[in-house]
Amino acid sequence: MNKHAAFEVLSLYRRIFRIARSWQAQSALQHDTDSERSYIVQEARTLFRQNQQLTEQESIKKCIDECNARIEMGLHYRNPYPRPTYLPPMGLATQKGRKLRTQQKLRKQAKPVYLQSQDET
Repeated sequence: MNKHAAFEVLSLYRRIFRIARSWQAQSALQHDTDSERSYIVQEARTLFRQNQQLTEQESIKKCIDECNARIEMGLHYRNPYPRPTYLPPMGLATQKGRKLRTQQKLRKQAKPVYLQSQDET
Protein backbone atom coordinates (compact mmCIF):
# COMPACT_ATOMS: atom_id res chain seq x y z
CA MET A 1 0.00 0.00 0.00
CA ASN A 2 1.43 3.38 -0.91
CA LYS A 3 1.54 6.30 1.53
CA HIS A 4 -1.36 8.13 -0.09
CA ALA A 5 -3.66 5.09 0.15
CA ALA A 6 -2.59 4.45 3.75
CA PHE A 7 -3.34 8.07 4.64
CA GLU A 8 -6.75 7.86 2.92
CA VAL A 9 -7.63 4.62 4.73
CA LEU A 10 -6.67 6.05 8.13
CA SER A 11 -8.61 9.24 7.38
CA LEU A 12 -11.72 7.21 6.56
CA TYR A 13 -11.32 5.14 9.71
CA ARG A 14 -11.08 8.30 11.86
CA ARG A 15 -14.01 9.88 9.99
CA ILE A 16 -16.21 6.87 10.70
CA PHE A 17 -15.45 7.03 14.42
CA ARG A 18 -16.19 10.78 14.47
CA ILE A 19 -19.51 10.10 12.74
CA ALA A 20 -20.30 7.36 15.28
CA ARG A 21 -19.60 9.69 18.21
CA SER A 22 -22.03 12.31 16.94
CA TRP A 23 -24.61 9.93 15.42
CA GLN A 24 -28.27 10.47 16.32
CA ALA A 25 -30.92 7.91 15.38
CA GLN A 26 -33.90 9.16 13.38
CA SER A 27 -36.24 7.96 16.12
CA ALA A 28 -34.41 10.23 18.62
CA LEU A 29 -34.57 7.39 21.17
CA GLN A 30 -31.36 6.96 23.14
CA HIS A 31 -31.54 3.18 22.87
CA ASP A 32 -31.71 3.35 19.07
CA THR A 33 -28.89 5.90 18.97
CA ASP A 34 -26.70 3.69 21.14
CA SER A 35 -27.35 0.56 19.08
CA GLU A 36 -26.73 2.40 15.78
CA ARG A 37 -23.50 3.93 17.13
CA SER A 38 -22.39 0.50 18.26
CA TYR A 39 -23.20 -0.95 14.83
CA ILE A 40 -21.18 1.76 13.06
CA VAL A 41 -18.11 1.14 15.22
CA GLN A 42 -18.37 -2.66 15.04
CA GLU A 43 -18.92 -2.69 11.27
CA ALA A 44 -15.94 -0.38 10.71
CA ARG A 45 -13.65 -2.49 12.88
CA THR A 46 -14.76 -5.71 11.25
CA LEU A 47 -14.36 -4.50 7.67
CA PHE A 48 -11.09 -2.66 8.23
CA ARG A 49 -9.57 -5.71 9.95
CA GLN A 50 -10.92 -8.00 7.26
CA ASN A 51 -9.24 -5.89 4.58
CA GLN A 52 -5.99 -4.92 6.34
CA GLN A 53 -3.99 -7.54 4.44
CA LEU A 54 -4.90 -6.12 1.01
CA THR A 55 -1.90 -5.02 -1.02
CA GLU A 56 -3.33 -4.72 -4.52
CA GLN A 57 -4.02 -1.06 -5.33
CA GLU A 58 -7.23 -1.86 -7.22
CA SER A 59 -8.67 -3.87 -4.30
CA ILE A 60 -7.78 -1.09 -1.88
CA LYS A 61 -9.41 1.47 -4.18
CA LYS A 62 -12.61 -0.60 -4.34
CA CYS A 63 -12.75 -0.81 -0.54
CA ILE A 64 -12.18 2.95 -0.23
CA ASP A 65 -14.94 3.60 -2.77
CA GLU A 66 -17.31 1.28 -0.90
CA CYS A 67 -16.50 2.99 2.38
CA ASN A 68 -17.13 6.45 0.94
CA ALA A 69 -20.41 5.29 -0.62
CA ARG A 70 -21.63 3.77 2.65
CA ILE A 71 -20.69 6.90 4.60
CA GLU A 72 -22.52 9.18 2.17
CA MET A 73 -25.60 6.96 2.03
CA GLY A 74 -25.69 6.59 5.81
CA LEU A 75 -25.49 10.34 6.30
CA HIS A 76 -28.00 11.09 3.57
CA TYR A 77 -30.63 8.57 4.70
CA ARG A 78 -29.76 8.85 8.41
CA ASN A 79 -29.51 5.07 8.46
CA PRO A 80 -26.18 3.33 9.18
CA TYR A 81 -27.26 -0.04 7.82
CA PRO A 82 -26.50 -1.02 4.19
CA ARG A 83 -29.45 -0.66 1.86
CA PRO A 84 -30.63 -4.02 0.54
CA THR A 85 -30.88 -4.83 -3.13
CA TYR A 86 -33.96 -6.55 -4.40
CA LEU A 87 -33.06 -8.96 -7.15
CA PRO A 88 -35.01 -12.20 -7.42
CA PRO A 89 -32.76 -15.29 -7.59
CA MET A 90 -33.23 -15.79 -11.35
CA GLY A 91 -34.37 -12.25 -12.12
CA LEU A 92 -31.60 -11.11 -14.43
CA ALA A 93 -32.15 -11.72 -18.11
CA THR A 94 -29.72 -14.03 -19.84
CA GLN A 95 -29.43 -15.61 -23.24
CA LYS A 96 -31.40 -18.78 -23.75
CA GLY A 97 -29.66 -21.83 -22.32
CA ARG A 98 -27.60 -20.04 -19.66
CA LYS A 99 -27.59 -21.66 -16.24
CA LEU A 100 -27.29 -20.77 -12.56
CA ARG A 101 -23.57 -19.93 -12.78
CA THR A 102 -24.33 -17.15 -15.24
CA GLN A 103 -27.09 -15.85 -12.96
CA GLN A 104 -24.70 -15.79 -10.01
CA LYS A 105 -22.10 -13.92 -12.07
CA LEU A 106 -24.71 -11.36 -13.18
CA ARG A 107 -25.93 -10.90 -9.59
CA LYS A 108 -22.36 -10.23 -8.45
CA GLN A 109 -21.87 -7.67 -11.23
CA ALA A 110 -25.21 -5.99 -10.38
CA LYS A 111 -24.27 -5.58 -6.70
CA PRO A 112 -23.93 -1.87 -5.82
CA VAL A 113 -20.54 -0.58 -4.68
CA TYR A 114 -21.81 0.05 -1.15
CA LEU A 115 -22.61 -3.66 -0.72
CA GLN A 116 -19.43 -5.24 -2.11
CA SER A 117 -18.25 -6.40 1.33
CA GLN A 118 -21.62 -7.96 2.22
CA ASP A 119 -21.99 -11.71 1.73
CA GLU A 120 -24.72 -13.11 -0.49
CA THR A 121 -27.70 -14.33 1.50
